[in-house]
Amino acid sequence: MPLTGVFFIPSNPNASTALATVTERLNSAFGEEPTLIARWALDHKLMRDTPSCLPPLSSNRSTAPKYMQFLSLSDCPTHGFIYTSQPNTAALGDTGTATPTPTPSSSQTSQPVAATTPMVMTTVPSSSTNTLYQHFVYACQPFWAHRHTVTVSGGMVYDIGDFRVRIGDVRQTQPAARLRGTVAEIEWRGPSLVTTLSAVYQSRRQPKAKAFKPHSWGGEENNEDDDSGIDMAFPDGVEEADIDAEYAVTASLIREFWAKLGVEGAREAILVPDVGKEVKERLLELKKQDKRLARTGGDDMSGRQVDEDPDPHAGVDVARQFMEIFRFNR
Repeated sequence: MPLTGVFFIPSNPNASTALATVTERLNSAFGEEPTLIARWALDHKLMRDTPSCLPPLSSNRSTAPKYMQFLSLSDCPTHGFIYTSQPNTAALGDTGTATPTPTPSSSQTSQPVAATTPMVMTTVPSSSTNTLYQHFVYACQPFWAHRHTVTVSGGMVYDIGDFRVRIGDVRQTQPAARLRGTVAEIEWRGPSLVTTLSAVYQSRRQPKAKAFKPHSWGGEENNEDDDSGIDMAFPDGVEEADIDAEYAVTASLIREFWAKLGVEGAREAILVPDVGKEVKERLLELKKQDKRLARTGGDDMSGRQVDEDPDPHAGVDVARQFMEIFRFNR
């Protein structure tokens, strides 16, 4: 699970975007020329709750808007992302009012961002993402209203040293076609504790292979368990605080990289709410596995099956970042 940051440079409807500027500075601001490695695309749909026809039950009723967002990323082809506001019962504090979700930090803009209720991330098979969106559009229209759809269709992916950069123009396709600006995702690809933990977790989810060995006295094959599955060593002494520290350090590296481009007026989304949540859950699960293995003295995961989606949590952190950016204060 890579560590990333997202930057959005808005543009006026009749003005050019910052895409050419960002691309030119990627080529001039660093000691090495960026390597173009792929194309990149995304699709994002935003829905918001509709006002209730009923009077509020009390004066303390939450007025914070609720959102449902659908995101598809070309670099996560196996699943889509759905980001939904928690229900009122989960968002109420001791005073009976909703707890605002922290907004993305940014030292480059003072543009206000509306507070929202806490959000919940879910991934679904890519084939189901649009089906679920259509369901909410038609079956839940009294409760949810579609606000806008934005896409990046011609994005580019560059490698520069230990960073991978995805950039593209954001075009709104609904309700009216217009350019919204330029988005840049910056991914740290250097040494990372988070990447190591994800690799260990994935290796333990893979079932061990069966070896087919012929008997020396005959030609029939004998199925025997073979410990050919890779089981990577789990780093000792890792705690949640170490993960938080790595996210903070990597955020600084990403901000330094972006600062070298000298592009002003950008909104950033890096250390957004719940970033790293799934990594911490994997850390806890790995620790529980190690305790079970220590008790049993063997592999207690012999019944592992290959999932259709090898990593359903891939991209959840960057999806949160894109969805914070693409809310567009709606």
